[in-house]
Amino acid sequence: MIHVSEVKTTAPEVYNNELQEKVFQALAELEIPFERVDTDEVITMEDCENVNERLDMQMVKTLFLCDRKQQDFYLFVTKGNKPFRAKDFSNVLEVPRVSFAPAEMMEEMLGTKIGAATIFSALLEGAKEVRIVVDKAVANMEWYGCSDGTTTGYMKVKTEQILQKFLPFTGRRAETIRV
Repeated sequence: MIHVSEVKTTAPEVYNNELQEKVFQALAELEIPFERVDTDEVITMEDCENVNERLDMQMVKTLFLCDRKQQDFYLFVTKGNKPFRAKDFSNVLEVPRVSFAPAEMMEEMLGTKIGAATIFSALLEGAKEVRIVVDKAVANMEWYGCSDGTTTGYMKVKTEQILQKFLPFTGRRAETIRV
């Protein structure tokens, strides 16, 4: 069983990476409230069950995708329990078939490792060329549950705060699609 801490409403005392620090700096600057937990390493959606229970929400699934030539990149945010079908995603966006981007590119561009992909990577220069795509089902959710840029920190934020306050702060916007 994955250990999940009590819920906290303050930033960590020590940051595990540059992205995590930037996340909490941005949330403070934007005055976006959040709840968060510290965990054992969480990688899969199944691992998130205890986090979902503690934070009383459903974690989103954030996928880092690319085309065959590894020239076009996508950060796709969908519901945690929704199966991903590359063909459907590609058809809706009218782009060539996509697949999962390599782990080393994820670290380089998003500042995270497998299991920690997050919309907060929009804060990083390396993610500027990554298209942010959000499933309409996620855009309609009250709460947005995601990684804080690590595999040991997860948070709950109002979805509207992410889409209407955080992303504009980064100079980015999300394309909303129905898959």
